[in-house]
Amino acid sequence: MTDSAEFVKMAGKKNVDPDLDLENLDDLLAQLTAAEIDELNGDFDPDNSFLPPSERMKPQTTKDPTGPFSRKKLLAFLEKKAKEEKDWDITQYIKKAPVDSAGSPAVTVNPWKPKEVPKTQAERDMDTEWDEILQQATEDELVDLAAVLGFHGMLNQTQFYASENNERLEGGGFSGVAKSEPLKAAPIAPPNTTDVEDSIKRINSNDSTLKHLNLNNIKNISFERLEAVCDGLKSNTQLEVLEMASVAMTDRVAKRLAEALKVNKSLQSLNIESNFVTGDIIVEILKSINVHKTVTEFRAANQKPEALGNKVETKIIRLVQENDKLMKLGLAFEFSETRVKVTEKLQDNYDQFRKKRVADKGQA
Repeated sequence: MTDSAEFVKMAGKKNVDPDLDLENLDDLLAQLTAAEIDELNGDFDPDNSFLPPSERMKPQTTKDPTGPFSRKKLLAFLEKKAKEEKDWDITQYIKKAPVDSAGSPAVTVNPWKPKEVPKTQAERDMDTEWDEILQQATEDELVDLAAVLGFHGMLNQTQFYASENNERLEGGGFSGVAKSEPLKAAPIAPPNTTDVEDSIKRINSNDSTLKHLNLNNIKNISFERLEAVCDGLKSNTQLEVLEMASVAMTDRVAKRLAEALKVNKSLQSLNIESNFVTGDIIVEILKSINVHKTVTEFRAANQKPEALGNKVETKIIRLVQENDKLMKLGLAFEFSETRVKVTEKLQDNYDQFRKKRVADKGQA
């Protein structure tokens, strides 16, 4: 018995000899020859399951070379061998009839085919009529038909948009080229001319004529002025709509806004879109809205930190479900669960509001 077989036999025993020093296992393996190591490896893992398939094959190039490698001689040998060998005989394939075990022709069973129902005279006349119509139709009429049937891949860009708008398709048939059209530039929105200082004074004085304050897209508002607007909401009982989109609002201002919403009872719509408010502060604003539940519309989408995160969205779900008055929420959610639950709750709130409105009209 070789040393490897002896080692395998000892390793397979449950009770290992106490005199065997396993700490010197590397020394024992170092004493084995290459053939004994291959034999030992085959006994432990004959299939080489721990190696990738590309490395399981035994090496085929362990032989000593018979001479120096010469690429020129190898190419000459391959060319000579290719010229000396005869070409293969090309025989034409002939399909033979199947035979059974006795050698007699087998009986073939024809595959089942559905029975063709003959067309009626009316159906044949209709097919003939459609064929005549299509043969007599012009190319422009065929383009109209392709648009009606939804074959938009057969239309150019001009014809496609004309079919979308139910307009006449004038594109020169299927080979027509889409013509360029002059650019229709959208008019630039006029700047917001709201006087911020005057608005702050009117908020602090509780002006009854100030119901809607629009501060959108005013870029030069300082943090102090934004904080003054938020602080004025604490004592104001007239303002109903506050729009502060794209005013470079940060968490510093949004915290003051959340504190003001805990006190304010008149605000119904709040818009702080396109700012720099993080998800945690949006949660704080929703908590403040839930104190009096007078705000029915809250929009805070398109913030600089776009992703709210699973933790923040879970809190938003809970806060929305606790509010029976909120009917519009402008936020972009990442997870479908949040979108579904928030949409269902807002729809339920709107249904309850509609039922109450119908009941009030009935009593009146």
